[in-house]
Amino acid sequence: MKAEDRKAATSAYKERKVEAGIYAVRCAASGEVWVGGAPDLSTIQNRLWFTLRQGVNTHRSLQSAWAAHGAEAFGFEVVERLDEETIGYVRKRIMKECLDHWAEALGAVRI
Repeated sequence: MKAEDRKAATSAYKERKVEAGIYAVRCAASGEVWVGGAPDLSTIQNRLWFTLRQGVNTHRSLQSAWAAHGAEAFGFEVVERLDEETIGYVRKRIMKECLDHWAEALGAVRI
């Protein structure tokens, strides 16, 4: 890759729209659901799946279910996107409230 192309790619990555929100991971085989919040929804699934494949995910129940049922049994979905205008401490509070809501609504484990 040429230096110009690398700079352009880096610039495009930095300027991309980042969406925060709440996501759910579902295991079709067991019916279990886990919910979490992420400041960047576009990258969280890749990060989760990587740690699960490596066997180093810190959420033991999720890692155990992954080991028992395999990657094919799992699905990822965004359940709520947060308003991009919300800033700082307000966003953290809103994300916590939304995460609590979705954990209760889906009968899910928070991650």
